[in-house]
Amino acid sequence: GDLMASLKHIGKRSSLYGVVIFFALFSAFPFFWMVIASFKRAHDLYTLKNNPFFFNEPPTLEHLHHLFFGTLFVKYLINTVVVGIAVVVITLVVAVPAAYSLARWAGRWGENLGIGIFLTYLVPPTLLFIPLSRVIGVLGLQESLWSLILIYPTFTIPFCTWLLMGFFKSIPLDIEEQALVDGYSRVGAMVRIVLPLSISGILTVVVFSFTLSMHEFIYALAFVSSSALKTVSIGVPTELIGEFFEWGPLMAGALIPSIPAAILYTLFLDRFIAGFTMGAIK
Repeated sequence: GDLMASLKHIGKRSSLYGVVIFFALFSAFPFFWMVIASFKRAHDLYTLKNNPFFFNEPPTLEHLHHLFFGTLFVKYLINTVVVGIAVVVITLVVAVPAAYSLARWAGRWGENLGIGIFLTYLVPPTLLFIPLSRVIGVLGLQESLWSLILIYPTFTIPFCTWLLMGFFKSIPLDIEEQALVDGYSRVGAMVRIVLPLSISGILTVVVFSFTLSMHEFIYALAFVSSSALKTVSIGVPTELIGEFFEWGPLMAGALIPSIPAAILYTLFLDRFIAGFTMGAIK
């Protein structure tokens, strides 16, 4: 009996690990392919008789050299960082007070309003970019990074407000009341007490907002056509493709922006899980 139970347990664990390993390899394969293609010589990359999964000729830096010195890729990176940081700041400035007030003061109305705010995030961008193009045109922000900085918070703020509401609700009200008794103002209590306890949620908001603005495609395509103002998400696929696909520079251009995001998610994985489950595992 014990032997059968042990074999069943081993079988279940093996099946679980087998499924996890399969999906891990499936998810990691695009990154493996980007690395291989980024450093392969052009002859090795385009020769059909060569094995595509390893280096048949010595690796080269020619694709990276072309990317950084033969294209506007560095400009795309700078534009992406500028837009990302601006969107993060705007999102935090609006979402933190909104979520705090809805979580603490509005009661049942606050919960329903929070759900309503979140539902606006679910509206597909393909439905919104036409009216938003009109808004950008009226404001005179066409062909400007300000168009993206203004529009991206319209879908980061709803989600982040809803996310932070759950986080603020998980913090006992007694802690804030004690801070008020000690002489803090309501804003002081929020800054000194609530925000440090909500660091997982704040961090999730920062990374979510930045990565979303980094890989967003439709609005960047609709609002910016000037080469020097493009972000990575639109600059790489539109500017690096000439008469034919240059897979080396294209793969390198996709790989480089993904590395910082991958490192961030790996370092702060536990905090992100806590953030997206609204503090439920705390």
